[in-house]
Amino acid sequence: MASTEAKEAMDVVQAGEPGNAECRRKIGADWALAIAALLAAFLNGYGIWNDEYGNAYYTAAVSSMLQSWHNFFYASLDPGGFVTVDKPPFAFWIQTLSAKLFGLHGWSVILPQALAGVGSVGFVYLLVKPSFGRTAARIASLAMACMPVAASVSRTNNIDSMLVFTLLAGVWMLFKGARTGRWGWMVGAFAVVGVGFNEKMMEAYMVLPAFYIYYLIAFRAKRKQKLAVLSGATVALLVVSLSWAVIVDSIPADSRPYIGSSQTNSVLELAFGYNGVSRLTGDRGIGERGVAGAGFLSRQTSDSGSGASDRTSSNSSFSDSRSSGQGTDGNNRLARGSAGGFSIGGGRGFAPGGAFGFGGPGGGGGGLFGTGDKGPFRLFQTELSGQASWLIPFAGLSAVGILAGIRRRKPFTAKHKETVFWLAWLLPVMGFFSIAGFFHQYYLVMLTPPIAALAGAGLTELWTSYRSGSDWRQWLLPIAIAGTTALQFYMLNPYADRLGRIWPVLLGMGGLVPTLFLCARLLRERAAYRASLAAFVVLLAAPLYWSATPIIYGQSSNLPEAGIEGSRGGDRISVANEALVRYLQENNEGEKFLFGTTSVDTAETYILQTGEAVMAMGGFSGNDPILTVDKLKKLIEDRQVKYFLINANGRGGGSSEVTRWIQEYGTEVPSSEWGGDGQAAGGFGGANGTLYVVNLI
Repeated sequence: MASTEAKEAMDVVQAGEPGNAECRRKIGADWALAIAALLAAFLNGYGIWNDEYGNAYYTAAVSSMLQSWHNFFYASLDPGGFVTVDKPPFAFWIQTLSAKLFGLHGWSVILPQALAGVGSVGFVYLLVKPSFGRTAARIASLAMACMPVAASVSRTNNIDSMLVFTLLAGVWMLFKGARTGRWGWMVGAFAVVGVGFNEKMMEAYMVLPAFYIYYLIAFRAKRKQKLAVLSGATVALLVVSLSWAVIVDSIPADSRPYIGSSQTNSVLELAFGYNGVSRLTGDRGIGERGVAGAGFLSRQTSDSGSGASDRTSSNSSFSDSRSSGQGTDGNNRLARGSAGGFSIGGGRGFAPGGAFGFGGPGGGGGGLFGTGDKGPFRLFQTELSGQASWLIPFAGLSAVGILAGIRRRKPFTAKHKETVFWLAWLLPVMGFFSIAGFFHQYYLVMLTPPIAALAGAGLTELWTSYRSGSDWRQWLLPIAIAGTTALQFYMLNPYADRLGRIWPVLLGMGGLVPTLFLCARLLRERAAYRASLAAFVVLLAAPLYWSATPIIYGQSSNLPEAGIEGSRGGDRISVANEALVRYLQENNEGEKFLFGTTSVDTAETYILQTGEAVMAMGGFSGNDPILTVDKLKKLIEDRQVKYFLINANGRGGGSSEVTRWIQEYGTEVPSSEWGGDGQAAGGFGGANGTLYVVNLI
């Protein structure tokens, strides 16, 4: 009898649940992983075909990259190769290949990110399973699929979803290197982080503490060999990371586009400044559209989500369809409707409420981008909590339970090492976002893999400790369920009026009732195990619903986030003024650029809807120091450009001096000649604009 009981206990530990060892041997393909992957595919991909352009800034770059290898290599915003986008090109190369295969549409540039999100679910499964078992891997993959911010950003052509997928590929190589003892996998893992650097720059390096710590504790080799491999891995990291940057910075500035959002036309400065230290310090003095210089804010919404218009896009023709709440006047220009919010300083519109309309329920946005107030509890404030914080207590207590099993005379197992890895990923990232001054909600996707992995691994490990009933660790499972339930109740409570009071009540009952039974030990082993699983499923209900909110309520493709506020109003991409385009094309005398403009919103609109080269004179923010008066004179003399569309307030263009010079030495083109009345559509939500022609010959 004792021998039989011992065998059953071993089966539980190995399989993760009572009596599951035989089932585990028989099942080949894992149906649970398939369900998690299908769920992620639905959350990431449903309705993306309704999104005409996605994030139009990046889609305009893909449109331009399709036109020449020169634009493709540099990720040029415009077909003329004037300025790049504000990120390195690797992820956009993948988007361009997708657009080449399927045609340029919103969904074709979003598709790689949607697939990357599904792939991340699979990677989490593969990373958890070898050490913690199939049940833990199933739970972890399901948790990853239910991460709201992961679903939200995967539905856009913002590149964070691709970054997470890339980093998880590196983690897979890292773990494989530790298990096999082969140094090539270790070097390759660090090189893959370098690939991530060429997607989102310094954001990729947030995982490096975890990579280095895990290498030191998990890779078994003699001291000299271990140091040599680590040195080689670091060299591989730096070489891959800086390869594109060094190549581009070594090319003469007049032979390549200006590096967008940099102040010195340098990729390295972009990486370590605007996309690096500035994110921590909150220095938004450069690079951020609607914030830099003029100090105003922008926010674009997409056509994705419930009730979105079905629209098609073409690189060579105009779209005649219109977004909900918008119309056109007799001159084929976009006219704002009541559905939009309002705009400041000519930026994209947004709806009132919160901090510039970005706060949680009832306003109170805290930070400029609605990211809450700095401090240790920032991730649990309404502005950020719904994105990725739902399972943090469970993940934290799981780590405690796993690491508490370390004993002085017992080996430091693979479970312990991998738990340290996930903690070394999670804690620094949580710390960064708790104090950082310059980020957006969708950046929190960096939190999702360690939370999902620790939650999945922890449920089975905490169950084993509960089942043994030998020491204080037996109480961690009910405490984790109760603590996570309490947090989710707190997070849902502000939305009770909109969602219904029944939600918090059901959540509380679903979490606390199993907790009471577990604490009182009133259930038999199998029933207790099922109660634990049921409680965890209840804890996934709210994040699953939040993951579906972009489908239900809509979201912004420019600044995606999950939540029942949806897109909160604002402009969709404007419609190009066909009369203006005809006038400029008819009067073009061989100039490369159809016109120059002070607004990147205007530039991206005309690039996407005409395929023509349009010069965004001030880059993404409107304040990049790309042009001086002398440089502009040279461009005009070389017959590169002669028409300029200046918005009414005269800001942007990278230099107010440049704008004033155009207005002083250019000739205003009467609006009657190009079919307008002084209001040029495209950017600024239909703000006033004046067309100038400058001839120096």
